[in-house]
Amino acid sequence: MLVTEDMVKSMKPGSVVVDMAAEQGGNCELTRAGETVTHGGVKILGPVNLPASLPYHASEMYSRNLFNLLKPALVKGELAIDWNDEVFAGAVLTHDGQIKHEATRKTMEAQPT
Repeated sequence: MLVTEDMVKSMKPGSVVVDMAAEQGGNCELTRAGETVTHGGVKILGPVNLPASLPYHASEMYSRNLFNLLKPALVKGELAIDWNDEVFAGAVLTHDGQIKHEATRKTMEAQPT
């Protein structure tokens, strides 16, 4: 046991303990596998089967980030990129036959032909 009940009592309300060993009995005395327990304003999470949840969350986060990147470039359902937008200007490697990304362009120019 790494985190005793007394240790949890000494934590400030709003603190959170995520017991990644909940499935094997836990590292916090107050952990209950598969549940979230609140004790004195401290939340103790006891997640189970964490490896199974990671791919879903990683894919969800990636898709949300990609959507948020492209959302400003979609106007009435059509792709309309503002090349003056610093986010798009900094993210694009090539456009219209030219290398737009400065570091990539310098690297390519430095390569012997």
